[in-house]
Amino acid sequence: MAGTARHDHEMKMNARKKLQTTKDPIEKLRLRCLERGSAGIKGIGRVFRIMDDDGNRTLDYGEFKKGIHDYGFSFDDKAIKEMFAAFDRDGSGKIDFDEFLLSLRPKMSNTRIDIICEAFKKMDKTGDGVITIEDMKGVYNVKKHPKYLNGEKTEDELFRMFLDTFEPDKSKADGKITREEFQNYYAGVSASIDQDSYFILMMKNAYKI
Repeated sequence: MAGTARHDHEMKMNARKKLQTTKDPIEKLRLRCLERGSAGIKGIGRVFRIMDDDGNRTLDYGEFKKGIHDYGFSFDDKAIKEMFAAFDRDGSGKIDFDEFLLSLRPKMSNTRIDIICEAFKKMDKTGDGVITIEDMKGVYNVKKHPKYLNGEKTEDELFRMFLDTFEPDKSKADGKITREEFQNYYAGVSASIDQDSYFILMMKNAYKI
C-alpha cells in the first residue's frame, strides 16, 4: 500500500518542526493537518463537507470555526480569523470549498497529480467517481496478502482494510473514497517524498500502472 508508516512518521516530524517557525496562516493549518499523517487533509475536508448541509460548497466564518474545532484543533479566535481571511481572498465572507482544499494541499508537480489521477481512474472501475469494495474486485489483488493466505482475513475484509487507510476516523468511515479524498490523501503522502521519480515509482508499484 502506497503511503508507508515511515513516510507518515517523517511527515509528522517535519510538520512539527516547521510549525515552530511558520507565520503563514494557511501553512499553519496545512502543517497541523500533516501532523496527523497522510489522511490529515482528507479528514478535514470530510468534516467540512459533512457540515455543508445546503450543498452550496461554501463556508462562512461560523462554519469554518466550527469545522476547525470539530476536527480537534485548538486554535484561538485570532488565529482562526487570520486563517479565514487568508482563504477568503476576495473578502466576500465566504470560502469556496474546492479552493480551500486546493490551497490546503501541499504543492505537487503536474507529474504527481497525473499519476494520482491515473491510479484513481484504475481503481474506480465503474467510473462513477467513487472507489468502493465492488470497484476493487478484479482490480486490487489481495490473493497474495499474508493475512489472506493464512485465512486470517477474507478478500472483502482486506478490501475494507485498504479503504480504512483513507478513513482513519472509524466514526466517519463510509467505505467509499471520492476522487477528492483520494487526491487529498496522496497530497499528504507526497509531502514526505522529495523526488518526483520516487513518488511516481511508488504509485506505479502500488497500483500496477
